[in-house]
Amino acid sequence: MTLLFKVAGSCYKREVSPRVVDPAARRQAVAEAVFRVVVRDGVEQASLRNVAVEAGLAIGSIRHYFDSHDEMIVFAVEALIHSTEQRVLAHVRSLQDRSDPRRPAERVLSEVLPLDDRRRDEAVLWLAFVTAARTRPSLVPHAERLYDGLRSLCRRVLAVMTEAGTIAATHDVELEAERLASLLNGITVDGVLHPDRMTPELTLSLLRRHLDSLR
Repeated sequence: MTLLFKVAGSCYKREVSPRVVDPAARRQAVAEAVFRVVVRDGVEQASLRNVAVEAGLAIGSIRHYFDSHDEMIVFAVEALIHSTEQRVLAHVRSLQDRSDPRRPAERVLSEVLPLDDRRRDEAVLWLAFVTAARTRPSLVPHAERLYDGLRSLCRRVLAVMTEAGTIAATHDVELEAERLASLLNGITVDGVLHPDRMTPELTLSLLRRHLDSLR
């Protein structure tokens, strides 16, 4: 791109390189803007215009990366799932610690509970998106992935604990995984809706009591 400008009556040329925008980084920035709007105001307020304002972009910039509002929301949900999965998987490796399998299990399962601001915001997003999936078909596969992913995590944790002898081998792991996932879901919903009552301390106490009950 060449710009002409005058200095003391003369014209000079200046070569200006167009600003290079990383599409992946821009899409991620938009997803994070979606997260902030949803946490603060709910999914209904995450319009293209509101997200553009939150991201500090023109609405045309949003449309450049996403063909529709639906595509933007779906991308944000996928980004949330990917981020959570990567963090949980990093903790899953600690399950190999056989010195006290309950503690690694507790750490892994705690990653999906609203125990601090970051995890509480993720829980708010999770609840908002899976609720929205009831009337938004494009979100259904992602809500199902979250549902199945939690149960898969619970089965893995319980299987390791069974192998280590931390819980009784007589338990039906499949059934106990469903029970544990339901407990985690319930705690998470209460933690989001009633944070003053379902405190982090109570949340951890309930999780520990449940794991102890499986011995």
